[in-house]
Amino acid sequence: MWISQAEKCRNSRAGRRAGAAFCAVVLTAGCVDSRAAAIPHPNGPDRAVPGNSTPRPPALKTIDPAAFQAVVDTAAKALRVPGAVVLVRTPQGAFTAATGTTERGKSTPPTADTAFRIASNTKTLTSALVLLLAQDGALRLDDRVSAWVPETPNGRNITIEQLLTMRSGLYNYTDAPALAKSLDAHPKRPRTPQEMLDLAFRHPPEFPPGTSYGYSNTNYVLLGLIAEKAGGRPLARQFEDRLLRPLGLRRTSLPAPTDTSLPAPYSHGYMYGGTSYALVDQQYPAALRAAAEAGTLQPTDYTHQNPSYATAAGGAVSTAADLATWIRALTTGKVLNPDSQRRWIGGLRPEDPAAPDGQKYGYGIAYQRFGPQAAMHYHGGELPGFNSFIGHDTANDVTLVVWTNLTVSLDGKATAIALLPTVLDEIYTGLSLAPTPSPTPTS
Repeated sequence: MWISQAEKCRNSRAGRRAGAAFCAVVLTAGCVDSRAAAIPHPNGPDRAVPGNSTPRPPALKTIDPAAFQAVVDTAAKALRVPGAVVLVRTPQGAFTAATGTTERGKSTPPTADTAFRIASNTKTLTSALVLLLAQDGALRLDDRVSAWVPETPNGRNITIEQLLTMRSGLYNYTDAPALAKSLDAHPKRPRTPQEMLDLAFRHPPEFPPGTSYGYSNTNYVLLGLIAEKAGGRPLARQFEDRLLRPLGLRRTSLPAPTDTSLPAPYSHGYMYGGTSYALVDQQYPAALRAAAEAGTLQPTDYTHQNPSYATAAGGAVSTAADLATWIRALTTGKVLNPDSQRRWIGGLRPEDPAAPDGQKYGYGIAYQRFGPQAAMHYHGGELPGFNSFIGHDTANDVTLVVWTNLTVSLDGKATAIALLPTVLDEIYTGLSLAPTPSPTPTS
């Protein structure tokens, strides 16, 4: 479920983290020229620009369902994922390319209604709830965190807004090797938000509040506790009452800390090796990769590892269909009031000040342009067993959800993110992001 800073994406495990999704896309294709990445003309992507006799070409391709399915099949097979779903909604219609199986050793194809762990996509729910509570006057975004969680180090100088936008400087508790070791030793044990904060607070801050960007799940664990105090009810209940039920998201939930199940139908989730390969910055060692490629090492089933350590930062369960409805509603102003929506849109800031046209992060949402006529508000998620991406392009009314049930490919790529270039090439004109895939036999 963990997202890295964009500047780390080239040479480390951070490059496959879901929040670096478009960093990965751009590195595949070569960086997008900032001149080509100008904001689309307000007349729309298919209209002529005044004073220019040459109309802009249409931004979207006509999707052929059979061809779309075939390219997803090939790309997923190359990544060795047991199963994957790609759901696209455009003005042309809705298209779902599902491939493989929800459980190794069986032939159970996934669908848009298959439940899976959405990991850090949960942050889009948490941030929206916090903004709704601010609308109500139950909290203020400039409140000091110490007023809500007094034991927070330097909490008198950290605001709720800085938690939302990943600018608190607080240490990311999932980077602590002790957590991965504990999860492997006791995978079913419930873990409380306070335990995760205790783990984080043993480490010094990364930078003074407000001076930089640093993705930290600690921020969203704190936001979950603040939302419960401000809203007077458990986080799961507030999600249900204020976000899920109003939008008809019947297959989305935040499970109880003791609940390691998923609602049927669901997908199993797999990963090679221990939990550290999802949480800690490292690649697969050569010996592990060789054994997996030879078929002597099979991926571990992480489906029922207890995700309570993630809570508001990444503990939710959903489906592709629900997530498509959710990200479009959030992005197009169906969740927040107009003032809050303007703040949500305006909260985006470059992760790297030296790359103002690069990836931005705001109130639990990322944004980046990946071509002359296309850009998305998006988020991603990664935890042991699953990888996913959700995004919406408001200019072209494109919604995209990708999920896989193998966290990391053997070459160290987040699998759903690795599928993105192939999928985007099928949706948008003028893109050529994906290399020609070479199918790899699965063991």
